[in-house]
Amino acid sequence: MPIFQSPYGDVTVPDQSVTQTLFDGLLGREDTVAVIDGPSGREITAGALMSQIKALAGGLTARGVLPGGTVAILAPNIPEYPALFHGVAWGGGTVTTINPTYTAPEIKHQLLDAGATVLITISMFEEAARTAMVGTDCLDLVVLDGGGDGALGITDIMGEELPDQVPGDWANDVVVLPYSSGTTGKPKGVMLTHRNLVANVTQTAAMAKITEADKAIAFLPFFHIYGMTVMMNLFLNQRAAIITMPRFDLEMYLRLIQEHRVTRLFVVPPVALGLAKHPMVDDYDVSSVTEVFSGAAPLGAEIEAAVGTRFGANSVQGYGMTELSPVSHMTRGDAIRHGSSGQLVPSTECRIVDPDTMEDLPAGLEGELWVRGPQVMKGYLNNASATEETMADDGWLRTGDLAEIDEDGFMFIRDRLKELIKYKGFQVAPAEVEAALCGCEGVTDAAVIGRVDPEAGELPIAFVVTSGAVKEEDLRAHCEGCLAHYKHPVEYRFVESVPKSASGKILRRELRDAL
Repeated sequence: MPIFQSPYGDVTVPDQSVTQTLFDGLLGREDTVAVIDGPSGREITAGALMSQIKALAGGLTARGVLPGGTVAILAPNIPEYPALFHGVAWGGGTVTTINPTYTAPEIKHQLLDAGATVLITISMFEEAARTAMVGTDCLDLVVLDGGGDGALGITDIMGEELPDQVPGDWANDVVVLPYSSGTTGKPKGVMLTHRNLVANVTQTAAMAKITEADKAIAFLPFFHIYGMTVMMNLFLNQRAAIITMPRFDLEMYLRLIQEHRVTRLFVVPPVALGLAKHPMVDDYDVSSVTEVFSGAAPLGAEIEAAVGTRFGANSVQGYGMTELSPVSHMTRGDAIRHGSSGQLVPSTECRIVDPDTMEDLPAGLEGELWVRGPQVMKGYLNNASATEETMADDGWLRTGDLAEIDEDGFMFIRDRLKELIKYKGFQVAPAEVEAALCGCEGVTDAAVIGRVDPEAGELPIAFVVTSGAVKEEDLRAHCEGCLAHYKHPVEYRFVESVPKSASGKILRRELRDAL
């Protein structure tokens, strides 16, 4: 069968924890600033970060949480995030990273599924956190900036520094459980091992060529695998510095580029579009930028080229997914092909498989992209059926994306087999939104599809069947209480029925034809 190999060969993946990999980039530069808080300018040196990590590991060990426990982090990008994440990992535990825009029911689902016993958050999300914890095994709430009655503070979970990494089986020990949306319901816990993360840091480092002179703004959420691997782990491992932003704001982003002489921009398509077209960019000195890298969703060749031209920098793309830790394809600055998601990173293989015949296809033909490499997840937590559906024999991961590979090994995403809606880099599962809508009184059926949008990628559109006087404002109010905002439909269409097959499957193509 045709198997496409990386043109960049293989890399040696160190047999160590992800935190030891982070420390490889911190040791020897203890007095150098590693993390900067964008809004305030507060700095953390490499040495201070290592001390924080070890102190957190020691404190959670003394409290009996580590080793072996699962700690949930519900926070935006703040300088403390790397210490929280790696403190748990250093102490032999598992982190589950939660989207801070989640509602209490969504948070509760993740706490229950992951088996978390500690939840770390900030005061902004304390109310949702407390509500979500009810009925779970999560008994300790830590509020980093001061919480209400019964909440622990950051000093309460810090202790004597744990000097050494708790030993583990790096190929099998799950270090993080990010949650990925699926087409059949609630998000699933993706089991990523230490080796998965170490492998992907090693693979992407070989392609990205980051140096200690580089700086990047980390607005890509650390709870999401893109920000987690590329910003928090790769950049610090490569002895570079990151500037954290709790949420994206174009004016602040441009100001930080100018103030810190930022060299590398890691963005998603909606941000790339703004950088290419917004007049505000002309008000700032962005001459320090050498590369703009876009991921999380395909970016059109025209916009990709335009943002590079405007910044006088290389403009490239990559491809990945949570289940791949996340990167399988990247574009190197010396091998640019606009509109492509790049070539295979080292130690990675892929196939293009006909979804109907399951036969492998050669270069130039479109089929489902399958990937194999050390970055492929261990599986889905508590969900053997979903794991079996996604993982094929011999370690191949079925991405659900339709792609084509040209004669030079450049991969182009063409469409998706999965029904996931990709909105501004986030995945929206139609089934989850449909289930929420059907929970609204008076709604008897619902279907959700994505409509192509040049800025967002896709917009969720809902088709709703009702048995009474349900209005759009009723549906919007209902979604406020159970879905993160990025999952909310932007448009509601009231219909008499939802088209379905004889087996009851929603005929989404018919709905798309009606748009």
